[in-house]
Amino acid sequence: MPHKTPTLILVHEPEKACLDRLVADGFAAERALEISSYLAQSTDLAPEFDELVAACKRRGLAFLPVELDDAAAALANADPATTLVWTLTDGIAYFRGAAAPALARLNGLRTIGAHDALFALCQDKFRSGAVLGALGLPVPQAGLARDGHWLAEPPPSEAGWFVKPNRLGSKVGIWPDSRCHDLSHALELSQRVYAAYRDDVVVQPYVAGRNVRASFLGIDPDTGAEALGIVFVDSGGDFQTMADSMALYGDTGEAAKAAGNYSEPVLEPVVDTQPGAAATIRRIAERLVSGLGLRDVFSIDFRVEADDHVHLIEFEVCPGLPCFDFRAYCRQQWGMTLADAMAQTAANRLSRRSI
Repeated sequence: MPHKTPTLILVHEPEKACLDRLVADGFAAERALEISSYLAQSTDLAPEFDELVAACKRRGLAFLPVELDDAAAALANADPATTLVWTLTDGIAYFRGAAAPALARLNGLRTIGAHDALFALCQDKFRSGAVLGALGLPVPQAGLARDGHWLAEPPPSEAGWFVKPNRLGSKVGIWPDSRCHDLSHALELSQRVYAAYRDDVVVQPYVAGRNVRASFLGIDPDTGAEALGIVFVDSGGDFQTMADSMALYGDTGEAAKAAGNYSEPVLEPVVDTQPGAAATIRRIAERLVSGLGLRDVFSIDFRVEADDHVHLIEFEVCPGLPCFDFRAYCRQQWGMTLADAMAQTAANRLSRRSI
């Protein structure tokens, strides 16, 4: 029997496939476009598939991008001895990417990233927050509302509250008034979100501080939290809105570039000005690895106050690989392009018999 080439399969859900499905399900076209923008990393990475082919070939691998709708057949026909599956996007509600690692497990295939159970958990902010709190991590308590009614009331807060959709990403459903100072407005926001996106809202006490993104790629399987990239993400405001996010990625990001309206947030290493906070974030990441099961590739969002107090906001098992911040992380931490970093990560894992 001829030798089979070790293969990296990248499963991705295209924006258009999601958009068409949402419109068919009765979402207004504009709302469907906003929701599907979460999948912009598939749009942004597709032009680099040839570069990924070349980067993998230099390491003795084949690279095969597979659209999510074709994943069941592709993974059923893959060889468990020579195949590694990398899922680009998660999702259990509007997006369906969480099916890919489950299909990989069904077919006995090795994967990059966390166990498939976390692909489902991470996109439900209310449930994941409860798990993070149970692990003793500094996550704000949260209430949950649906279409103007409390499912779980939020704790009191002198600083007001922050309201965001429970299952949507890329800042979809976050507006300039998402920070509010009375709970009646929080319920109004829940009605707005439900009408537009059919989602619940998480209502958390507002926490002061600067936004921080911690990115991780374990190019070697033994890589630890020392390789975490921890940066302030300064977008010019207290928090990013949906409009801010859509101007950065996918087709809308390209339109913003063409119109001269594209502006990436500034990234500043936290350790340069707040080394104590950076050390706390590394300890939190280690706890998420050991207690929750994050591995290989992930990102974590924080708010950091001037006195080094750290608030854990949420984690991602499918960070936006082609996004400006993750590319910067690959350059600064690993001295590699995104394509080379992905190919080297796959090569190192495929060289081991078990993962």
